Amino acid sequence: MPETRTLDVAGRLMPLTIRQNERATRITLRIEPGGRALKMTIPRGLAAREVNAFLDRHQGWLLTKLAKFSAETSLRSGGEILLRGVRHRIEHTGTLRGLTEAVVVDGKPVLRVSGLPEHAGRRIATFLKKEARADLERLVALHARAIRASVSSISMKDTRSRWGSCSSEGNLSFSWRIVMAPPLVIDYLAAHEVAHLREMNHGPRFWALCGKLCPDMDEAKAWLKRHGSQLHAIDFD
Repeated sequence: MPETRTLDVAGRLMPLTIRQNERATRITLRIEPGGRALKMTIPRGLAAREVNAFLDRHQGWLLTKLAKFSAETSLRSGGEILLRGVRHRIEHTGTLRGLTEAVVVDGKPVLRVSGLPEHAGRRIATFLKKEARADLERLVALHARAIRASVSSISMKDTRSRWGSCSSEGNLSFSWRIVMAPPLVIDYLAAHEVAHLREMNHGPRFWALCGKLCPDMDEAKAWLKRHGSQLHAIDFD
C-alpha cells in the first residue's frame, strides 16, 4: 500500500503519496496537474531517512515548480477569468439573486456574478460547467455525425489527470475547465474523444482520424501542453 503524508513546503501543506516500486533504481518526485499534490516513487525497501533527506534537498526545487502552478487568478471583483480563451473581468453585481453571465461593457468582456462574494468561485464554476456542456455537446454531435458514430452520453467532470475520456460503451467525459481554453482547443478535445469511438487507442489510425476531424490538432495540443496546468490550478472552492 502506498504511504500518504502531508509535506510542509515553506508553509504550504501538500498531500504526498509515496509508492515503492521493485523496478525503481532511484527516487522520482512528481507534481500532480494543478500543483495540488505530490507523488513520489522509491526503490522498494529504501530507508525512511533517505526519503526524508531527498525531500529536504528538493525543497527549493519544489518551491520553484509550485510557484508556476500558483493560481494568479483572483475570483474577486476586478479579477479576471478566461472564457473560450478570452480574459473576462469579474464584476460582482452586489445582488443576492441573479444569473452569472458574460457580457460586453464599453467594448470589453465582463463576467457578471451575483450572490455573496465568498460564493463567487462556486457560481463561476457552475457557469463554466454550463458553458462547457453547451460547447462540447454541439461539437461532439458535429464530429460524431462526420464519422457516423453514436454517442451514448456526455458528462462534465473536474478531472486532474486527463482532459477527457471515452468508454467502450460510447460514454464521453470531459473536464469542464476546457471551456477556459480557446475554441480550437475545445474543438480538438471533442474531436479527440469522438475519434476514440472508432479507434480505442492512440495508434496511427487514431491520430489520422483526429487530424481529419480537427486540422488544428497540433496547435491545440501545444496550447494545452503550455497552459493546461494553469487551468487546473484555479481554485473555485
